Amino acid sequence: MARLFLLWMLAAAAMPGQQGARQRFEAQCAMCHGADGAGGERGPSLFRSGLNQAGLRDIIQNGKPAAGMPAFHLPEQAMNELLAYIRTLRPARSMAAERPHPPLKPLPFSSLASPKKGDWPTYHGVLTGNRNSMLDQINRDNVRSLAMRWIYTVPGAQRLEVTPVVVDGVMYVTNVNAAYAIDATNGQPLWHYQRPRTAGLVGDAAGGINRGVAVLGDSVFLVTDHAHLLCLDRRTGKLRWDTEMADYRQHYGSTSAPLVVGDLVVAGVSGGDEGIRGFVAAFHADTGKEAWRFWSMPKPGEPLSETWVGRAIEHGCTATWLTGTYDTSTGLLYWTTGNPCPDYNGDERKGDNLYSDSVLALDGKSGKLKWYFQYTPHDLHDWDAQQTAMLVDANFGGQPRKLLLQANRNGFFYVLDRISGKFLMAKPFVHKLTWASGIGPDGRPRVLPGSEPTAEGVQVCPAVEGATNWMSTAYHPGTGLFYVMALERCSIYSKSPEWWKQGESFYGGATRRVPDEKPQKFLRAIDIQTGTVKWELPQDGSGVTWGGALSTAGGLVFFASDDTGFSAADAGNGKLLWHFAANQYWRASPMTYSVAGRQYVAVAGGPNILVFALPDAR
Repeated sequence: MARLFLLWMLAAAAMPGQQGARQRFEAQCAMCHGADGAGGERGPSLFRSGLNQAGLRDIIQNGKPAAGMPAFHLPEQAMNELLAYIRTLRPARSMAAERPHPPLKPLPFSSLASPKKGDWPTYHGVLTGNRNSMLDQINRDNVRSLAMRWIYTVPGAQRLEVTPVVVDGVMYVTNVNAAYAIDATNGQPLWHYQRPRTAGLVGDAAGGINRGVAVLGDSVFLVTDHAHLLCLDRRTGKLRWDTEMADYRQHYGSTSAPLVVGDLVVAGVSGGDEGIRGFVAAFHADTGKEAWRFWSMPKPGEPLSETWVGRAIEHGCTATWLTGTYDTSTGLLYWTTGNPCPDYNGDERKGDNLYSDSVLALDGKSGKLKWYFQYTPHDLHDWDAQQTAMLVDANFGGQPRKLLLQANRNGFFYVLDRISGKFLMAKPFVHKLTWASGIGPDGRPRVLPGSEPTAEGVQVCPAVEGATNWMSTAYHPGTGLFYVMALERCSIYSKSPEWWKQGESFYGGATRRVPDEKPQKFLRAIDIQTGTVKWELPQDGSGVTWGGALSTAGGLVFFASDDTGFSAADAGNGKLLWHFAANQYWRASPMTYSVAGRQYVAVAGGPNILVFALPDAR
């Protein structure tokens, strides 16, 4: 309506015989030029909406103004004069659709394996999954001066879960079925791609979740709510190919950022409470053709089906929705798996239910399994292993080792040898842990009696949300500490004979809150040598936020806190150094990048990308 109103006034002002067209138009359209004190932002924003000269010409020639406005039709000369006048009204910055694209060099895989300082080219910044940045411009001494630099509101978004990717000064962010390229210095849009949301979905995919993109060469990759993998042109956002990974009618979806491994793009699928059969698959980056597929659970009669005794194997889940990690030195890809289904009733799936609740070590080129480790055999509490499998090279037990670190949803912090899969250590990182007395030398939990869900319900800790969840963790090599957002909370778990139905989730029971319990979140720093918590930062709030952590060479840990604020603490001792009242119930984890020598810190909150930096030098 506003666009047609503007065109009608422009046309009326430019009609033959009219005097003082420009003065009259500018007076009549004061509302479009900041009469409310907006400084001229409202009028130019209409032109930034994407209506180009050809579109203006078409509307004017068709003569279809909004209801109640007189029709108009311009002779060719008058129309050309009108279009020439419109061009004089453009703001200082051109429309996003017509802005010149920055020069983009193809991004080789070597730049993902060893990122250029300042870039954040993958979901976790590095392929190893460690959100630790070598940037130190923002540090312990000056972080108190950190201030908001710019905000970008993602159209149609509600609660973003995306981690931005930044390469060569361009930021890429996503919403469900949509990708946006933004100037990383000022938040100005460069291009966007969008397709409609899919009707008839169930589970996480139906919630409109998307956590980000992968990049390689001159391409951007993202997954869709209906389990497709898309390839876009990095420069324009134009669709290059579209590959179906699975049939969404069978409850499949996809929600997390893909991972590039050499010339392949690897992605997993959601639907882990809806009775799918989980898998992770790799696709050729240039064509979208499938290279390999690894199923995370067997079919009846296949090897490992003996770990699924009962009919639940037909809808056993073990989804693979969270982005994995990759070791370029060994060529091993690490991907975590979800819970078995039904979630809370194990009567029809007796056994360990492999490979549910596990980390898989796969050959990145072929997808062949090298080893696996199952954190929670025969899971009855929905404690999937969809937490980052972080890869760290460090001394452990007096010798240098290639380690895999994970704070698991079941409440234990694990250290594994990532070459062999050997179990090295596991220690609790929460106090509210009642389902197991510890982890044995074989890596299996010592399950306590009375922790299995019943028809009446039984109280067990941690809660169904887990001692932590998919929110990102970080490890600082300078402090030797692993940072995790931990939740102290319990749930009452109950089971039911409810069976799988098309179009519904497959829980086999339910959970409810413990009466009068006050959940609490903590930022905890764990010594990876001993598993002990060295320090913690208690948070005010209701325990419902899902933001993660980021550590930096500036001696800081940034985190999305449960009190709806965005904060930074001293990485060594946990002292709170900076806090910004963002008033957001977080669903995303922070990242950092630099452009032209300036460091920025970014996090998604609500529908916005919030970007911070130090004040300009004076």
